[in-house]
Amino acid sequence: MAEAPLGFLFERFKNRPDHEAAVLNGVSTSYGDLLDAIARWTEKFVAADLNSGAVVQLKGDFNADAVACLLALLERRAIVIPVARASLEKAEEFAQVGEAEFIIDLIDGETLARTDVAASHAYYTTLREAQSPGLVIFSSGSTGVSKGAVHNAEYLLLKFRTPRRDMRTLAFLLFDHIGGIDTLLYCLSNGSTLIFTDGRDPESVCKLIEKHKVEVLPTAPSFLNMLLIAGAHQRYDLSSLKVITYGAEMMPQATLERCADAFPGVTLMQKYGTTEFGAMRSHSRDNRSRWVKLGGEGYETRVRDGKLEVRSSSAMLGYLNAPSPFTDDGYFMTGDCVEVDGDYFRFEGRDSDIINVGGQKVYPAEVENLIKELPEVADVAIYGQPNPLLGAVVCCRLQPSDADMESGALRSLVRKHLAGKVESYKIPQKYFVTRESMTTDRFKKVRS
Repeated sequence: MAEAPLGFLFERFKNRPDHEAAVLNGVSTSYGDLLDAIARWTEKFVAADLNSGAVVQLKGDFNADAVACLLALLERRAIVIPVARASLEKAEEFAQVGEAEFIIDLIDGETLARTDVAASHAYYTTLREAQSPGLVIFSSGSTGVSKGAVHNAEYLLLKFRTPRRDMRTLAFLLFDHIGGIDTLLYCLSNGSTLIFTDGRDPESVCKLIEKHKVEVLPTAPSFLNMLLIAGAHQRYDLSSLKVITYGAEMMPQATLERCADAFPGVTLMQKYGTTEFGAMRSHSRDNRSRWVKLGGEGYETRVRDGKLEVRSSSAMLGYLNAPSPFTDDGYFMTGDCVEVDGDYFRFEGRDSDIINVGGQKVYPAEVENLIKELPEVADVAIYGQPNPLLGAVVCCRLQPSDADMESGALRSLVRKHLAGKVESYKIPQKYFVTRESMTTDRFKKVRS
């Protein structure tokens, strides 16, 4: 049989058994403890006749036991469908699409149950024949049906074989998010300490950074915006922070500028990745720039018709429930519109988000960036609505910074601010003021 899929990881765990691997609610787990938990889960799988190639839905959040279960499943060459607490309402749909043969629930107690399903998808056959573990990550579905991306987990693990920096990191992104999995594997492969959190609000996060001397905060622009508005960074000692990485959505220039001012000694780094091929290595031009260099070993990039395409050794096999998004020569069509400056890219928005107004293209992010310059606006979402004459008109959802601000005054302020800065067809024709969040639990902007 081929080398154990996670053999290199487990060797690193064995080399530092007393080192702190994870912390949750003040409880510390060492790498030795993690190995013991993995062994216990393996015994349970043997007893349940859960073998190589089994398709397993794993409901859990980031904690030591869920991580041990995930690693034990991958080492057993199972095919894992992780589902975080925030995605539970879709768990049944994911189980059906993913043909789950076993369901492990670590959210409502601890149960391991067999279903009456026999998984037979062609991608599963490919993984079984290769004796490789699999990982099925579902997209957020913010623009439609959630798509199940099937990965050969050994390909995802390849980039973690090279040791990198050991830094105390907050596990901010979700258990079933490709960015969350990437953070987990990066930290474990470097023998780092992961700080798990039950709360993803600014107060909870800043409290954990202070208490546990967190050095890396992987997050999203919308969270950073919330943190700055709440002023939580001023109430806690965040001097341990060395790196803030951001991704999952477009970073407004105004938010980036405010972050650079608020965290002058911290490196701000834009990350880019997708459910379909994981996270690429990246390098931002500087703390105030949205220009980013992408690539690294195992990745190739090109731009066609203004849209980024990526070819990667870590790319998924394909979707369970959607057509192939790959070109004939193996490039993944990301749908992300970019500008290019030498080796650097700047993201302008998703092709699917573009609003066509009488034949003129409107990128929502461009208008949102300008509106976010207003301190009176906490968040904004630009989207299109059908129009019989123009094809579509630009609409705007606004979240005020001050709950007492009148809707009419806010609309007038936005219109005045945009006048002369963008073409008239880009200025919203309809406005809706809301107090509700405009991002999903995976920090994707909801434009509807």
